[in-house]
Amino acid sequence: MAETAAAKLVLAPPAGGRVDVLVVAGEHSGDEHAARLVRELRADQPGLAVAALGGPQLAAAGAQLLHDLTASSVVGLVEVLKNYPFFKALFAATLDWIAAHRPRTVCFVDYPGLNLRLAAALRERGLSVKGGGKIRAVYYISPQIWAWKAKRRFTMARDLDAMATIFPFEPKCYADTSLPVEFVGHPFVAADYAAPVRYDPAGPILLLPGSRRQAVGRIFPVLLGGLAAWRREAPAAAAVVLYPSADILAVLRAAQPPEHVQLLPPGSPVAASAVLTSSGTMSMHCALAAIPGAIAYRANPLTYLMGRMLVKIEYLGIANLLLGEPMYPEFLQGAATPAALAGELRASLGEPARARRTAEQAERLRALLSVPATGTAAQWLARQL
Repeated sequence: MAETAAAKLVLAPPAGGRVDVLVVAGEHSGDEHAARLVRELRADQPGLAVAALGGPQLAAAGAQLLHDLTASSVVGLVEVLKNYPFFKALFAATLDWIAAHRPRTVCFVDYPGLNLRLAAALRERGLSVKGGGKIRAVYYISPQIWAWKAKRRFTMARDLDAMATIFPFEPKCYADTSLPVEFVGHPFVAADYAAPVRYDPAGPILLLPGSRRQAVGRIFPVLLGGLAAWRREAPAAAAVVLYPSADILAVLRAAQPPEHVQLLPPGSPVAASAVLTSSGTMSMHCALAAIPGAIAYRANPLTYLMGRMLVKIEYLGIANLLLGEPMYPEFLQGAATPAALAGELRASLGEPARARRTAEQAERLRALLSVPATGTAAQWLARQL
């Protein structure tokens, strides 16, 4: 039944009969970042016709939502294979839609698994500029080629007309290609961005085990162990956990957290005195908010070994990478012990010098990520039109 339904997938035509920009953004973070870009772009050009494969935030920003990719996104090989007929049909429907309605520009946002394949297909079909057509293919938020699969930069230069990055060091990663690449600032330091966390020296400890089931299942017990070890020194210490979805909430509850650990739903305001976090996106929010703490990470041993062979970076946390120093000390695999994490809480909560250093590092981080003189992501995209 799923295959039959997928085979009949058709995307709606442009609401106004034409489209200037098609945005393709998978996952919730891509939807959020793309929505900000579209809002700013349409504020300057109210008549701009924007269609999107994205999510509810893009729709709220004024884009015609052709398909909710955020509701369809899956993680993991088994999930991808199980949904392969649908994704194959969606891929074909998207290419057919572009061929039929000819947007001036296709703006890919993050989500390289789908987006890089679409860019290649547009070239192969002769639709994009790189394939001899008239549709510009541009990319916002570079894949992390500095961490792994660095050779992708050459196929990206072959298929794309321009790239905008959110980290200042990324343009240099493309220096040996013909692809024009600009740093446009990070969305987390945008003036209208509402940070999900803030620093409060009197607040609880924040535990952030991540957003993927398997990783959370491994990391959350480690964070609880660190908290328990710290409570032997500070019995009144309380903690909060900000979970991203009901799926992750089930994993957290399975770990049977004690009553002094409160589980908070997405969107809850959090003011924290210290943080124990995985290396994901939330660690960047905490770094910019100047919350002192540490990174803890545990993966399947074989996965970790393969990752260390493939990923050649000095730090796992992006704030540490940007600063070139451990703003958040990293405790990976066996090094992530209750005693080590309790020691980081002791320093974060009891040493004024640690809090001052974290605040100074947060200021440096904000300066590094601020919009450059060349302009914002929306201004970059306007130039691509």
